[in-house]
Amino acid sequence: MSETLEIRWHGRGGQGTVTAAKVFADACLSGGRYVQAFPEYGPERSGAPLRAYNRISAKELRMHCPVLNPNIVVIVDPTLLDGINVTEGAPDDASFIVNTSKEPSEIRAKMGAKDTQKVFTVDATRIAIDCFGRAMPNSPMVGALAKVSGIVTLEAVLEDVRKSFGKKFAQKIIDGNLEAVKRGYEEVKQG
Repeated sequence: MSETLEIRWHGRGGQGTVTAAKVFADACLSGGRYVQAFPEYGPERSGAPLRAYNRISAKELRMHCPVLNPNIVVIVDPTLLDGINVTEGAPDDASFIVNTSKEPSEIRAKMGAKDTQKVFTVDATRIAIDCFGRAMPNSPMVGALAKVSGIVTLEAVLEDVRKSFGKKFAQKIIDGNLEAVKRGYEEVKQG
């Protein structure tokens, strides 16, 4: 990887968006890359819109500011498509990953994505409910991002989830999240 990959996450407080950005960064760090993961909050309350960011590079990162021109935009909460311009600053070759049961073509039209931009969808909320009984779409979204970005292996992400969740959760929750990451990786669709 010669250039820096920049990712912008859109979610709501309580959905695990910030945790997802950190888990993805840690997996990339384990792969020998330089990483940044940081949130940008508005009012800090459950349900409030928020952004989180990742920078991943083969070279040391010296830039410390929000991601303005993301290569990949991850939309954890699809209701944000109605009120936030998630395409803002995205270059012509950007990719968008949206948590929704809808087809990529339908989301492309709703977002107004350019023909040169890629749109992916994954029903991360359904996957999370199936795997561990809660509407926490962060783990399936990390799996989908690993697949779309191609910058980190599924195995590296799974190992990082084991490490970071192992200190906080019961084995049943860890196993559910591991399954959710795998399914997000496998079920993401491109339109």
